[in-house]
Amino acid sequence: MNNALRYAVTVLLAGLALMLTAPAASAHRGPIRLEVTGDGGHNVNVLVTWKEDGHPVTDVVKATLTATSSDGRSFGPVRLRSSSEGQNLYTSPEPLPSGTWKVTVTATKPAKARATTKVKAADLAATPVAATSPAPRATAAAALADREDADDTPFKIGIIAVAVVIASGIWIAFARRGRLYSRR
Repeated sequence: MNNALRYAVTVLLAGLALMLTAPAASAHRGPIRLEVTGDGGHNVNVLVTWKEDGHPVTDVVKATLTATSSDGRSFGPVRLRSSSEGQNLYTSPEPLPSGTWKVTVTATKPAKARATTKVKAADLAATPVAATSPAPRATAAAALADREDADDTPFKIGIIAVAVVIASGIWIAFARRGRLYSRR
């Protein structure tokens, strides 16, 4: 085997080894963002994303909710629980009593974060349909789409790796064939 072919095969194998042993590109660390919204009724939704790229936080989130009403009542602290509607969506297990509330959510894991917003808790029948905000669901849908894009990254890497191995095999076969013909 000539030197150029040896170098090419070495580079291809080193690249393949690096690609297979590199940590996942979707691994996140750093600060998180909490988006706190009311659901138009008595519940509070918290969407948790990575601050740097906006991807959904799929790690376990430990967060508590406290609230103070405009007339001085207090609510919480209540530990948030994961919602069945989305991997990075958290809700309060207890509904807010009717009224206008200053809601504060404090997260301690996977990173420390705090967000405060005003939420109006009311019976859904008394709330006009136009007053409900689709923003949390739209944001959750966008986060889910980003998550789906991130989920197919290992598949794409696998396809590239298989293509590199096949190309290397073809290259080696042609190099050996050329060597065989050069001996005649």
